[in-house]
Amino acid sequence: MNITERQPVSVGEMLTEEFLVPMRLTQAQLAEAMGVSRKTVNELCTNRRAITVDTALMLATVFKNTADFWLNLQRRNELWNALHTPKRKARIEKARPIAA
Repeated sequence: MNITERQPVSVGEMLTEEFLVPMRLTQAQLAEAMGVSRKTVNELCTNRRAITVDTALMLATVFKNTADFWLNLQRRNELWNALHTPKRKARIEKARPIAA
């Protein structure tokens, strides 16, 4: 697999540092724009909630980018975490191809 050793930027870090801070938006303002609770946005910003397809579509609308941007960011982090968590990695490495 071609996964970097360096952990990718988290969804929360991207959302906060590249969108909220430069745009001078609060979590409450983002929540209102998305039509979700402030708690939901806070959980995204603190990496306690994953980006779903619905969330990605809402963020893409709010920030005028694409759902793929947000989903790819989530996917990269999930892959990195799976391959850099010893217990998960050991379990994954037990998988073997099916002989044809």
